[in-house]
Amino acid sequence: MTVTADTWQARAALCELLALSFRYPDDVLVGALASGEWGEAAEEIVGVLGLDWPADGAPGAAEAAQMDDPDELKHALRAEATRLFVGAPEPTCSPYEGVWRAADDGVQALLFVNPHSMDVERFCKACGLGRPEGTNEPLDHIATEMELLEYLALRAAVEAAGADAAPDGDDAGEPGDVVASADLPGGSPEAAYAQFLDEHVRTWAPRFADKAAEEARLPFYPQAGSLLKAFLAA
Repeated sequence: MTVTADTWQARAALCELLALSFRYPDDVLVGALASGEWGEAAEEIVGVLGLDWPADGAPGAAEAAQMDDPDELKHALRAEATRLFVGAPEPTCSPYEGVWRAADDGVQALLFVNPHSMDVERFCKACGLGRPEGTNEPLDHIATEMELLEYLALRAAVEAAGADAAPDGDDAGEPGDVVASADLPGGSPEAAYAQFLDEHVRTWAPRFADKAAEEARLPFYPQAGSLLKAFLAA
């Protein structure tokens, strides 16, 4: 079945929203939640893609309603994100693929030196993306994996629309020379997108979303997790 440029654009927008949701909370996320824009965007994209995601009101509105001060909202979100995804000595819910899949393999989880994390890094390089300058984080973070899918979906949208230009790299990594579509994994943006989704994201992210929902003390992360699961189930 041929996927239209509009559908690829909607997929890219959803990946961008999910990446924003699971990164360390910044002013962009806080503003989107406090204004209701996060929920509006989620519901609009879900409608375009026909996903099964019954939102209860505007996601994120619960925090905003209880916290009139954006700084208070940001503090609450950051405290929760730290507890869930950073933790000490370890996070309640690791945001890294390699940690989840090491547990599946019955081996010790090493953030950088594990076959799954290294495979994600190789996949990014095959797409012409490297590690963002000034960062020292494994590329198998849930938000970075969403950013890679966003990049591939945007390239697929360009091709579906019949345009000649390819998008530059985004936060998934520093853009190098744009890799020709035929040289991407699978031989096209569409194939690379499907391959990465099946071989990496779907192997662990649904369980990550469930764990985040189970452990969360604020309603936003269960809502974001349910949106992630709806995306992966499509």
